[in-house]
Amino acid sequence: MLLPWAILALWVAAAALAGPLSGRLGGVQTNHAVDYLPASADSTQVAKIQDALPGGEATELVVVYHRDGGLTAADRALAAEQTAEVARGHALTGTPRPVPSEDGTTLMYPVATVEPGQDDDARTAFVDEVRAVAEGGGGLSVEVGGPGARNTDAQKVYGSLGGPLLYTTVAVVAILLIVIYRSPLLWLVPLVVAGVADALSMALVYGLNRGFDITVTSQSSAVMTILVFGVGTDYALLLVSRYREELSRFARPYDAMTAALRGCGPAIVASSGTVAAGLLCLLAADLTSSRGMGPIAAVGVLCALLAMTTLLPALLVLLGRRVFWPLIPAYGSVPRQRRSLFAVMGGSAGRRPLAVLACGGVLLGALALGAFHLPGDLKQKDSFSSKPESITAMETLAAAYPGRSTQPITVMAPTDRAGAVLAKARATEGVAAVERGRSGGGWTELSVAATDRPESAGERATVEALRDSLDGSHVGGPGAQQMDAETADARDLRTVVPLVLASVLLILIALLRSLVAPLLLVVAVVAVWGASLGIGGLVFEPLLGMKGTDSGLPLLSFVFLVALGVDYGIFLMHRVREETVSGAAPTAAALTALRTTGGVIASAGLVLAATFAVLTNMPMVSLVQMGFVVAVGVLLDTFLVRTYLVTSASVALQRKIWWPGALSRTPAVPDGAREPELLTIA
Repeated sequence: MLLPWAILALWVAAAALAGPLSGRLGGVQTNHAVDYLPASADSTQVAKIQDALPGGEATELVVVYHRDGGLTAADRALAAEQTAEVARGHALTGTPRPVPSEDGTTLMYPVATVEPGQDDDARTAFVDEVRAVAEGGGGLSVEVGGPGARNTDAQKVYGSLGGPLLYTTVAVVAILLIVIYRSPLLWLVPLVVAGVADALSMALVYGLNRGFDITVTSQSSAVMTILVFGVGTDYALLLVSRYREELSRFARPYDAMTAALRGCGPAIVASSGTVAAGLLCLLAADLTSSRGMGPIAAVGVLCALLAMTTLLPALLVLLGRRVFWPLIPAYGSVPRQRRSLFAVMGGSAGRRPLAVLACGGVLLGALALGAFHLPGDLKQKDSFSSKPESITAMETLAAAYPGRSTQPITVMAPTDRAGAVLAKARATEGVAAVERGRSGGGWTELSVAATDRPESAGERATVEALRDSLDGSHVGGPGAQQMDAETADARDLRTVVPLVLASVLLILIALLRSLVAPLLLVVAVVAVWGASLGIGGLVFEPLLGMKGTDSGLPLLSFVFLVALGVDYGIFLMHRVREETVSGAAPTAAALTALRTTGGVIASAGLVLAATFAVLTNMPMVSLVQMGFVVAVGVLLDTFLVRTYLVTSASVALQRKIWWPGALSRTPAVPDGAREPELLTIA
């Protein structure tokens, strides 16, 4: 009994070391739009050159004064006074000059500071100070927008995710565990272990950032926390279920836990390895944020595995049988039996497997058609669930200046050819005006105003025309950044998806020693992914009013649903193989596996879906969409694909499901030799 105490002591020491480091993770997170882009993108090069210019990267704002009935002379005087006050306190790129709208309702003042040594905190302070100075009243609205304000608002939104996300996730998991375990103490043990695993994963990710410069965003940190609690709780459910079963066979909890780990440990290790391998395929992504999310999420899964297979068993053994109070499993007792819902569901799938397969395939295919109704690409102004001031300012400008872009396109031209580049840019179709800005390091900054609205098809055409005609120059800015992100996401989808499928398939082939069963599981999870996106297409715009779809949603949802879906497939097919090896006939093996693992898989699926559903309460549309699609996909996988389709396929294929492995050549045993009971352990 010394081993559990030794394991507990090691984890206490690890937690003491990880605690201070985990608290530093928030300080290395980066959430600027350019930090998500590929390093080779044109807009990324623009941002890097801007940062190296005298004064560093400019913080560009637009102060918007608006009155519905038309601005008064007093309004204009107030605007001039307030912008002059801003100019007196900061080193600006130039004196702010008003740009009135044609209808006389709006006045915008472009304001940009290039004060040296500005970091995120300094830029946020500048935006907050301008907002404090620029105030309206009496029907005059004053809003501060522009790229600098939008970055500040995004930073504040991302910075607010950590606490609410963690608290909500813990609360959701706690409620579900209390309902599942029906014990006043047992639910707390896996929850505490998951919390320790989350702290360890944050410390390790901080180390990866310091040692290997891996990009850490608030989105990747949020996903890591979700995975730690989601998959960690799944592993705990599987282990505790097997442990409870073994306690009726062994007098000592230590022996029961040893048997439980031997029984379900291989499936847990294999499933976590498959999930981690699928996530690490994101390292091949071009988009910096996606490439960083791969190892970050994999660290979360592996930390959950380590904690749930070492710390959780140690705590359960030390707490003894009383941790299950009031439903304490007694040694030598015969578990109470009751009719199982999963036995009934499996029986219906077993009687007409081909019909069930056909109906399930048609249903998933029909749902997948909804993907064609997904709204178009998500624009920056639609990326927040609740609009911050910078977004409402953008909308005010779009309405007041319909013939002019209020979001500059930035061109970085070689200084020795800046004049020629400026002239060529002015002659480009779709360009309204070009202004020369700072110079340094062999580059000159040009600010281009397009004739079309920000993020419109016309602005995109202008960016493409500038890139085609201005050889040797770089074209960036918010609109160009959005274009580069969408291009990278499309390329990553073509690159990463085959890698994920190949890696998962190879691991399944090695684990199940079969080709047919792994192909079945992979096809099933791909079908779930398509159906989940289709449901999103039927919900996002018609019901939730979302104006666009995040360009990274297809790739990230695919990686998570395939990796996590195969996770459950391993639990089920590992038990089917175990029953088959022990001599069960094919039908009996499939139905017994469903009967014995169905409850655990259903509980695990509910927990994982609920943890991802927590993201739907976050203020970022990209997180809401990913949380919705993954949660729906996990539920489809748990209650339709695993219960009916995989079980039906196993019954229909009989021993062929293990082809070309040795099990496919084993002499057939009549199904009646070992018929599954329609009873299950309570």
